Amino acid sequence: MNDAKSTQTTAAQTGPRTEAEHTEHMKAVQADMRAKLDAAREKRGLIIVHTGNGKGKTTAGFGMVARMLAHKRTCAVIQFIKSSNDAVSRLLASPNLHWHHVGDGFTWDTQNREADIAQCRAGWDLAKKYMADPAVSLIDLDEINVVLDLGYLPVDEIVSALREKRADQHIVCTGRNAPAALMELADLVTEMREIKHPFNTGVQAQAGIEF
Repeated sequence: MNDAKSTQTTAAQTGPRTEAEHTEHMKAVQADMRAKLDAAREKRGLIIVHTGNGKGKTTAGFGMVARMLAHKRTCAVIQFIKSSNDAVSRLLASPNLHWHHVGDGFTWDTQNREADIAQCRAGWDLAKKYMADPAVSLIDLDEINVVLDLGYLPVDEIVSALREKRADQHIVCTGRNAPAALMELADLVTEMREIKHPFNTGVQAQAGIEF
């Protein structure tokens, strides 16, 4: 096979039957990966989307922020919809991190569409400010996908601005139901798929797990 991931998946399912077969398989994987590494010469800012109904979208975004901070890069986090994530912001506290939450909580609790839209617009204005700042390497737009799905901000406006972003800046967009236009524009799209979730069996959200 030419695709290293496919060959590795096949190997995991069936397993090489002999030492010689294993050696041949690993040489093929090595050659394929070296060819891809040789071909990957470009470095540029990425648009990254984490979506789907499974847990881990926000967490994945925060993980990227943590890595960028470890590399001494400046980051901005803008939390839409959610009221705050103080535990994570304290953990990642750094002079290189700008953290904002621009929501009053889950939309089924706020029950105020006009106020929710105003909060989202304020958050997007912040995002545009950071997009124009050459010192900011990564912007994490937490739950922006939900904002777009609810129609609180126009998809065309956000996609158009992301298309014109600085070439060296990374932007992460998280939340379920990412619009097709955003996923088409993105360089990296990951879907978290729910298989089981404790909440559905009556288990409450817990510190350190959900928040």
